[in-house]
Amino acid sequence: MGKRGPVSLLVNGLAAFAFCAALSGAAQAESFVVEKRKVADMKAMFGQVESRDIVPARTRIGGTLASRSVDEGAQVKAGDVIATVEDEKLALQAQSLDGQLKALQSQLDNANDALKRAEDLLPRGFITKAAYDQAKTNVDVLQHQVEAMRSQRAVVSQQMSEGDVRAPKDGRVLTVSVVPGSVVLPGEAIARIAAGSLFLRLSLPERHAALLKLGSQVILTPRGQDAGVEIGVGAQRQGRIVKIYPEIENGRVLADAEVEHLGDYFVGERVQIMAPVGEREVMLIPRSAVTTRSGVDYVRVLRAEGPLDVAIVYADSAEPGMIEVLTGLAPGDKVQTP
Repeated sequence: MGKRGPVSLLVNGLAAFAFCAALSGAAQAESFVVEKRKVADMKAMFGQVESRDIVPARTRIGGTLASRSVDEGAQVKAGDVIATVEDEKLALQAQSLDGQLKALQSQLDNANDALKRAEDLLPRGFITKAAYDQAKTNVDVLQHQVEAMRSQRAVVSQQMSEGDVRAPKDGRVLTVSVVPGSVVLPGEAIARIAAGSLFLRLSLPERHAALLKLGSQVILTPRGQDAGVEIGVGAQRQGRIVKIYPEIENGRVLADAEVEHLGDYFVGERVQIMAPVGEREVMLIPRSAVTTRSGVDYVRVLRAEGPLDVAIVYADSAEPGMIEVLTGLAPGDKVQTP
């Protein structure tokens, strides 16, 4: 054998390096066995944001709305004064009762003086026992009249204090229907307040009624995004179905879903969600196994005669890191994954 030249040694070295690299890559590559699995059949639909309680803030007396301290969107606490109703007749009644109370009090003072004189004169025989009893009766009658008048005055004072319209619960003001200067009646709603947490109200066709289950997961897509595009990205808000209504109306079944952190949504806002309406069989593989060349998606299938790149068509999956293979693979195939 002749001596090898530098070029021959370099070529052999590169070939050995490539062979070792191929062995190392083959040793690091792993395989994923394709099999059919049952997953929830997610359907894109609209849900509407609702509040647990929507309570009206009502007036307790009639009169004129003197002032209003809140507008739509304001946050209120239970007991906060949101408006004030004034009735001029109550002020006039209060003045009238105050005058009558002063008159009765003057009469009572005179009756007490007369009773004191009768008490001094009775032991000396200058007045009769009947006159003394009459003076004492006058004092008792006037005292009861004063007490009754004070009670009437307290009633008017209470009515005047009920002019304050207070928030019945903590929440956010949805609508304000009356402006200052308007005439209002007792029991009229001044504002509507959304109290309690927000949830999603779902309306599904009745063919899905038997497939709904309590506790099933729902996925809320970001505002302005398409549900089909966003599914599988992993950035959606997730919730679960907590209530299914037993009555079907106009071919629709209603269900409630709880989703966390809905406080920045509008009450009544319609949002896109993905909700389960049954189960179906799919083939899932890791998203990392897919390579794209010239706009075509391929996966490497490990076979007995050697690896083969197979073109596939896939869709996003709700399971993070996985995709749903539509065509190109069969159950039992071994897909190479990095």
